[in-house]
Amino acid sequence: MNPVNNNNKNQDEMNASTDKQRSSAQSALLLIGSLGPLGYAPASGTVAVAVAGIPLYWLMATYLTTAQYVVVTVVFSLLAMLVHHAGDRILGESDSRKLVWDELVGFFIAMFLIHPTWQIITIGFFLERFIDIVKVPPANIVDSKMHNGIGVVLDDVIAGLYTLGILHLIVYFVPAWGI
Repeated sequence: MNPVNNNNKNQDEMNASTDKQRSSAQSALLLIGSLGPLGYAPASGTVAVAVAGIPLYWLMATYLTTAQYVVVTVVFSLLAMLVHHAGDRILGESDSRKLVWDELVGFFIAMFLIHPTWQIITIGFFLERFIDIVKVPPANIVDSKMHNGIGVVLDDVIAGLYTLGILHLIVYFVPAWGI
């Protein structure tokens, strides 16, 4: 038998065994934290923002007041810290790619007070994902030093803030791009 296939088979068996040992609450937390199948997709953070983050942002920007948007984003950020802290402990990982709430937090911050047109949402999406992936300072320091729910979410907050500043400059100086 091919040793690579045997290793994959053993890993699958270990994952199945671990899944059986999880409580219902732990499984529910992982399901919620991964947004169902989105956390298991390749490039899970990008997929989660594209599939869930953009529509949620549009709903928030369209139907919430500025104060409500802030409250929802802050509460979601705090919940994301808890979900990531607990989820990483359950999974035995640090900043698991399966948990994607941090990515939504960064996008919600990036798009704050931005009128939701398809043009600016597209620019915001690609810009925030790029800045988050590159880990612009001080996000790189947070990412390397803080291995808990706070650190996981904080590096996305930083990426969101950078993107927010750039998007507002774009809307101000190149209003045709924001339409």
